[in-house]
Amino acid sequence: MRLLKLVPDNTNLHFLKWQWPTTIISVALMLASWALLFTHGLNMGVDFVGGQMIRVSFTQSASAPVAQLRGEVEALGYGEPIIQTFGKPNEISIRLRLPEGSDKDAGLADAMAKRITATIKAAHADARVDGVDSVSGKVSKELGWTAFKALGFACIAISLFIWFRFEWQFGVGALVSLVHDVSLVLGLFAVTQMEFDLTIVAAILTVIGYSLNDTIVVYDRIRENLKKYRKMPLEELLDLSVNETLARTVVTSATMLITLVALLLLGPKVIFGFSAALILGIFVCTYSSIYAAAPMLIWLKVNASSFVPGEGEKEA
Repeated sequence: MRLLKLVPDNTNLHFLKWQWPTTIISVALMLASWALLFTHGLNMGVDFVGGQMIRVSFTQSASAPVAQLRGEVEALGYGEPIIQTFGKPNEISIRLRLPEGSDKDAGLADAMAKRITATIKAAHADARVDGVDSVSGKVSKELGWTAFKALGFACIAISLFIWFRFEWQFGVGALVSLVHDVSLVLGLFAVTQMEFDLTIVAAILTVIGYSLNDTIVVYDRIRENLKKYRKMPLEELLDLSVNETLARTVVTSATMLITLVALLLLGPKVIFGFSAALILGIFVCTYSSIYAAAPMLIWLKVNASSFVPGEGEKEA
């Protein structure tokens, strides 16, 4: 039985032929993403702007009526609630943003919690309120700043790793790819105004890891070919390296996309943004490893003599 090959063995696509048009598109998308971030901003979730979480158990039911509860709570006018099951199917948490002015008047948050719990108890005789927790806006802002610092430090640490693993030009190329990928994912949330919470931060960290993985595979093959083909023009060598890793890239991306699309279409609403961020991330990571990471080596004047020891030198 012949194995299915998504990419033929003799594939020879001239990717670097389009390096300038793709670079212009990438820069334009990055600038548009940051412009949207500064003008529209992100629709920060409860994790970053403060909010209230109410934990409820339905003692006489096998599972909580999540859809019905969402409609009942939303009708109270406090915004769209985030309702998740935790522990058992009949145990849920309801998260809502704090009402305006609650930073100055704590009674507004208490009044909101009492109204919501009273509404739930009136509509569901078996509802038991297990707890009400509030997160202040100040704590949430600190959490948001910590999350964004984590993203920045992750990008820098990855670039340093590639620098020491290969050469400084490769570290710069990896950092450019990471900035490109993260910018476009943030741009998606700026233009759609989907809620940005800690699960999206986790998705972006996953995108950073995937981008690193994809870039290192391409860079490792480039390094090997620099040793094998000392006199080959760099543009041809980069095309060769990308084509040699193309099968692995396509198979890895395709298998991940199948799972993520299923989660996006069939999964619960609470992970919709997470799935959307990862789907876009897979596309842009694959794109940037070819059209951002590889061309950077040309612009930074990488060649066999600058990376591979000369004939009279001992190779480390």
